[in-house]
Amino acid sequence: MTPPQRQRRHPERQPDPAPRQEGEGRNPERLFVIGEGNDGATDIDLVTLIVGRAEPPSSLPPEQAAVIRLCETPLSGAELSAYLQLPFSVVSVLLTELLAAGLVQARAPIVRQALPDRSLLEAVMHGLQKL
Repeated sequence: MTPPQRQRRHPERQPDPAPRQEGEGRNPERLFVIGEGNDGATDIDLVTLIVGRAEPPSSLPPEQAAVIRLCETPLSGAELSAYLQLPFSVVSVLLTELLAAGLVQARAPIVRQALPDRSLLEAVMHGLQKL
């Protein structure tokens, strides 16, 4: 007795007639085009806060317009990179161009104040335990 033959749900895919070169089909020049070839030399880091200063002009590329729309409230460079799903290096180039055009403003992150005195924290903790 022979076992029943299973039929495939999906027909077998035919191999591509020409082998692909490495990187072909992934559009490797896209990130360079987005940044318009700038070298990306900037002081912007992952925690720099970016705030939009104006409405995006219609002449801006879509990525830069998206940055301005996202920055109605302050966002860090890392958040922008995540929201836009672009590497931070590309986002920093976009931000540099927007800063030069005066469309966004970069702010230093808020530095956390020095920790309070340990004796003060212990006094508060003991006071709360007595309640």
